[in-house]
Amino acid sequence: MVKRFQHVAIVGKHQARGIRPILQEIADFLTGLGIKISLERETALNTGITEFEALSNEELGAQCDLAIVVGGDGTMLGFAREMARYGVPLVGINQGRLGFITDISIEKFRETLGPILAGDFETERRAMLEGAVWRDEVSIFEGLALNDVVVSRGATASMVELRIDIGDEFVANMRADGVIVASPTGSTAYSLSAGGPILHPSIAGWLLVPIASHTLSNRPIVLPDTGAVSVKIVAGRDASVNFDMQSLASLQHGDRVTVRRSAHQVCFLHPEGWSYYATLRRKLRWHEGE
Repeated sequence: MVKRFQHVAIVGKHQARGIRPILQEIADFLTGLGIKISLERETALNTGITEFEALSNEELGAQCDLAIVVGGDGTMLGFAREMARYGVPLVGINQGRLGFITDISIEKFRETLGPILAGDFETERRAMLEGAVWRDEVSIFEGLALNDVVVSRGATASMVELRIDIGDEFVANMRADGVIVASPTGSTAYSLSAGGPILHPSIAGWLLVPIASHTLSNRPIVLPDTGAVSVKIVAGRDASVNFDMQSLASLQHGDRVTVRRSAHQVCFLHPEGWSYYATLRRKLRWHEGE
């Protein structure tokens, strides 16, 4: 059965120069197909596009059956976190270099979007992380992440000492600049630059990756995603935690950051024939030398 989308949300990186005519072009293309359009409220306010309904993220999640994100992976990251609880599928259009999760070029959006809107697409679901910061057994901060949860030292401070527990089992005391708990999606982000492996998105696992560890034997490890990871601040000043782009600074000694699999997933739609390996080949330049 051909799937037909009726109400499409458009969100754009509204800070980017020249974004308004691109968003207008995409909106006009969709309107020409008989599809109702709504703009994410901040996108509408900052671009001055007024002929379409401007909705909050909550309203978009409740009313739309597809969202098109125009920008880079960072734009997609923030919006995907907002839409995950509503189950709205996402399509990413990249203005510049194609991203890991925004894989349609702006030059080819018509020939690519048309088949997707008619029902010809690859569906991919990505796992998410959720976590909390605990102080004296009271939760003082909660966050959701598609890429990673990062506990790290302050900008001017020396390394931190962290106690790592997985489930009910003590694993390690680690002296380092910090530690990354990454999803498969996040394995190609900060974790990769810190020396972690790439994890295929279909694998039900997390990465635990030390950042500049004082002990060379502290190595990245792949974990099952069925249990909770606990990171306790043992020593060090001005430590902070970052859930993708949501941050809490000035963690205290004894604070614990817990991370587990979220009940929510992000749903991406890709063009027919899309391949994760082709994405890696393009982004990491594995094709060079052929």
